[in-house]
Amino acid sequence: MKVSFHGHSVIKVDTGTHRIIIDPFINGNEACDLDPGTEKVDVILLTHGHNDHVGDTVEIAKNNDALVVATAELADYFASKGLNTHPMHIGGSREFDFGKVQFTQAFHGSSYKEEDGTVIYGGMPGGILLTVNGKTIYHLGDTALFTDLKMYGELNDIDIAFIPIGDNFTMGPGDALLAAEWVNARKVVPVHYNTFPPIVQDPEAWAAKVKAGNAHVMQVGETIDLSSHE
Repeated sequence: MKVSFHGHSVIKVDTGTHRIIIDPFINGNEACDLDPGTEKVDVILLTHGHNDHVGDTVEIAKNNDALVVATAELADYFASKGLNTHPMHIGGSREFDFGKVQFTQAFHGSSYKEEDGTVIYGGMPGGILLTVNGKTIYHLGDTALFTDLKMYGELNDIDIAFIPIGDNFTMGPGDALLAAEWVNARKVVPVHYNTFPPIVQDPEAWAAKVKAGNAHVMQVGETIDLSSHE
């Protein structure tokens, strides 16, 4: 199973049989190396409704007839736009043909702003635990630090965790160090930084301070093969 990073919080997963993208914020994301018009995707997973995470969901989903998996309110909204969706909610899990998805808590907000300025309520924000062929990816979504992250680390054997470090809108580097310790993943990767002026951070400096697991700053477009990690 191959996992790649594409700027901000955009993660792609290639299971060998399915192509999954998490929070496909491409247009407007200067760090992203993807083109929504050419992306080949089977599944879109959304942590919450903010535009810098929903991103190009509509275009990608329509181009590929992709399944959009999100919390219920967000899934219902995109279903009303003609997308193929599956609604879930915090704490719930489901086995799909591409793997198992569970939504975790995240302490943040969730709304979607349409082009005319209309703000759509996006339900509760979440993190996503994705398990495929015995390998587990934890995308924390946008969140503050909270102690249940330790519980998620204890309950799950996490291979790689994507942790926001940007501060201002999410936890900052200091709190993210505790989050890395608590989720206890084999590898931790910082996300949600340097996209906008309020979230400028030094990811290498953060990674150097991580005590638990193997911290790694992924470059845009870089791929990690989880199948080669035992």
